[in-house]
Amino acid sequence: MPAFPLPDTLHPVLLPDGSPHRGTVFLKPALAHPRIEVGDYSYASAQEPPEDWAAHLAPYLYEFSPEKLVIGRFCQIADGVLFITASANHRHDGFSSFPFAIFHRDFVGAASMPGPGPDTILGNDIWIGHGARFLPGARIGDGCIIGAGAVVSGVIPPYCIVTGNPGRVTRRRFDEQTIEALEQIAWWDWPIETICAEESAICGRDLARLRHVSECLRPEQG
Repeated sequence: MPAFPLPDTLHPVLLPDGSPHRGTVFLKPALAHPRIEVGDYSYASAQEPPEDWAAHLAPYLYEFSPEKLVIGRFCQIADGVLFITASANHRHDGFSSFPFAIFHRDFVGAASMPGPGPDTILGNDIWIGHGARFLPGARIGDGCIIGAGAVVSGVIPPYCIVTGNPGRVTRRRFDEQTIEALEQIAWWDWPIETICAEESAICGRDLARLRHVSECLRPEQG
């Protein structure tokens, strides 16, 4: 089996001629943004690769923003996905939502500016379909699948399928006992060599095998 690409590989997918597919990047080496944290092997794809992946994914997250965007390991992000982070918010509890301070530039104590907003946090092994939108403060559990075009907010439990606008949980992917076991096993934290060796068990729903491997790794991880 060929070696799995290192997590600092910018373009991890190779075309048949051996050249890199520039429309797919591992996000960790592609992003240099102080307010974005991303785990190993999470990737994003785009039909037309942007020059700035951070601005492409989270255009309202500025270097001076108080909030963060946190993405776990092994997430899969399709083209057109957008994280609308809290710095995009307007104050909306008064009579006007107009951001006067943006224009007169007197930010000290400006009544028109909202306070700091929440972080947007994604777990591990989340598949995000084309054109999905995440609203400020969304918290997405491990193993979720976000349907194309979904508009997601709030807290989504692990291993849910979310579709629609507004995004709704269509169903849980597995029963509660299986989900609890997968959260405890946390295969995404294993060494990449072990993950690749156990690909058939991970993708083939062999929970007994994953439990066995997890037990074998536990003394090593401790």
